[in-house]
Amino acid sequence: MAKPVVAIVGRPNVGKSTIFNRIIGERVAIVEDIPGITRDRIYGEGDWLDHSFSIIDTGGIEFDQKEDMLAQVKHQAELAIDEASVIIFVVDGQAGITGSDQEVAKLLFRSKKPVILAVNKIDNPQRLHDVYEFYSLGFGEPVAISGAHGIGIGDLLDRVIEHFPEQEEEDYDDDVIRVAIIGRPNVGKSSLFNAIIGEERVIVSDMAGTTRDAVDTEFESDGQKFVLIDTAGMRKRGKVYETTEKYSVLRALRAIERSDVVLVVMDGKQGIIEQDKKIAGYAHEAGRAVIIVVNKWDIVEKDDKTMHRFEKEIRQDLPFVDYAPVIFVSAKTGQRVRHILPKVQEVADQHAMRVPTSVLNEVVSDAVVVTPPPSDKGRRLRVNYMTQVGVKPPTFVTFVNDPELMHFSYLRYLENKLREAFVFEGTPLRIFVRKKT
Repeated sequence: MAKPVVAIVGRPNVGKSTIFNRIIGERVAIVEDIPGITRDRIYGEGDWLDHSFSIIDTGGIEFDQKEDMLAQVKHQAELAIDEASVIIFVVDGQAGITGSDQEVAKLLFRSKKPVILAVNKIDNPQRLHDVYEFYSLGFGEPVAISGAHGIGIGDLLDRVIEHFPEQEEEDYDDDVIRVAIIGRPNVGKSSLFNAIIGEERVIVSDMAGTTRDAVDTEFESDGQKFVLIDTAGMRKRGKVYETTEKYSVLRALRAIERSDVVLVVMDGKQGIIEQDKKIAGYAHEAGRAVIIVVNKWDIVEKDDKTMHRFEKEIRQDLPFVDYAPVIFVSAKTGQRVRHILPKVQEVADQHAMRVPTSVLNEVVSDAVVVTPPPSDKGRRLRVNYMTQVGVKPPTFVTFVNDPELMHFSYLRYLENKLREAFVFEGTPLRIFVRKKT
């Protein structure tokens, strides 16, 4: 189920990024840093009064430097209109209404999307009178805030969540495997989507997904039901999206939220670039099962070791998804596409695997005997036992005498031992350390 999307829009220098940072700094649980993943500043995950949402800072989106400022501001507003459930329109209370503010207001007003007008830089009660002129923009009562000082942010978020749409559960059976196809533009996601579906599949239904303009295709293959969540072909107003490739990240995130297995599609001809690493990192951080699909393999000049070299490069550049299987395909010719769905089913099973506690602790005990836990200043870590507390992804809690003695390298060692014993192909593992009481 996709979260509502909140977009922060406004002309430059009104404090959009300050407000964004204020919200994610105080109210957002950002997942832990994973080595090798470069983060974008344009999005965050937030919570307010039991409501979870994604938030976008349109100020973090890069545009063509040749374009004039007003055109760029309008592009950002268009992107927000296209993606957002609710829009925060930020203006500068000290500067007053400008021509750029009025242009953005016209676009937002015509969008029919909920718009909350935030008058920023109102950092003391004497400035409250600066708010009144902004009523003329036509968005009702403005919210006076100071992003720099955190004043009024709670009132702003109260207004935002009032406009969140009703969340409807997707009505898929428990045995349906939901598969998202993600990747940067032009890697062949649409072609791969069509190749996977194919005429030989039994199409159950095409139904609108919770991601705007996406279509969930439910089908059956060899007795297994799948839902394919397509993120391809969704970049409307081509010129806008061509200049903002980073914005495709949000679409990938929304598809990842609703999936069990993620196909991270790469261009075999072009090779691995930074954007590929970021997109794979989002799937990993979300705890989804991952399969790396290298497309366009038919046009790659190769010898008998090319595939091996490419996979080695993937392992070096994307070490955080070293558990993900790699499949080399050509969506155009159909080469190896038939291997994708069986592999999807395999990793989905691994993603949902539950290990009996007794068997789990036999593996942990053997691991501790082979490589004893580390010690620090005469105190040795003692691993008492481990238990599985969740699936999708498999999640474990290990109880020890002192969690501070657990070095990340030993935690990694335990994870490797679990993978040796139970495989867990295609799925990340989560291991938490707790003090035994």
